[in-house]
Amino acid sequence: MLPVLFKIGPITIHTYGVLAALGFFLAVLWAARSAAKAGLDAAAVWDLCFYLVLAAIIGARLWFVVVHWNHYLRHPLNVLKFWQGGLVFYGGLILAGLTAIIFTHRKNLPLWTTADLLAPGLALGQAVGRLGCLAAGCCYGRPTDLPWAVTFTDKQSLAPLHQPLHPAQLYSSLALFVIFGLLVLLQARKRFAGQVFWTYGLLHGLVRTALETLRGDFRGPNLIGPLTATQVTALSLALLSLVMLIRPGRRLSSGQAVLNDREPPPKTEKAAF
Repeated sequence: MLPVLFKIGPITIHTYGVLAALGFFLAVLWAARSAAKAGLDAAAVWDLCFYLVLAAIIGARLWFVVVHWNHYLRHPLNVLKFWQGGLVFYGGLILAGLTAIIFTHRKNLPLWTTADLLAPGLALGQAVGRLGCLAAGCCYGRPTDLPWAVTFTDKQSLAPLHQPLHPAQLYSSLALFVIFGLLVLLQARKRFAGQVFWTYGLLHGLVRTALETLRGDFRGPNLIGPLTATQVTALSLALLSLVMLIRPGRRLSSGQAVLNDREPPPKTEKAAF
């Protein structure tokens, strides 16, 4: 596709890096805008987003390096060249999640309400970032003879050249744009804190598990039967998300109130005997 966007003298601007940065920017912008509407401390949310972006990049890169350990043993300096491609989403999600738990606790931000605000922007940022994958040729699909197959011809592309492949990056991007739209609709109708975030986890986990079967790049060793590490992680996220969605739903159906995590529990008076 277009691995290099342009060059200015000795400086090379990679398309992947530009689109990944744009994705992060859109995710942060969405979170800050949503926080202001929800009445949360916008400055604290901006700070949170800064640390989340940093944690996401580090975690995503570390996971990729671990999967491709043999290559980076031979080329250790390439570990730092993340702008050329090579980020694994779930590595970033795990480290960013831990960072969010610590930060929201220290800044007294409601964890699940904040997570709900971040989730749509996360899907939007991923959708744009996947277009960067298409440009770089990373995360490419298996060979196919379908009419919408993509063929990479640029020598700097990370995908196999002159071979029709599934546009796995586009599949993922389109799915994430749809998830983004669904989460935006749900945000105005949610019934409990965390519902938007866990809906994102469920949808993303299921979509990622399915799309992994169309990937043609090295996915690492299988962990459970034919399932790769990414599929196991995606399915685990989907299962956890389903559990977290069902539990409050049962309480609502039984007539019990599910409190927003910004609100203190109601006070009860002691009975006089």
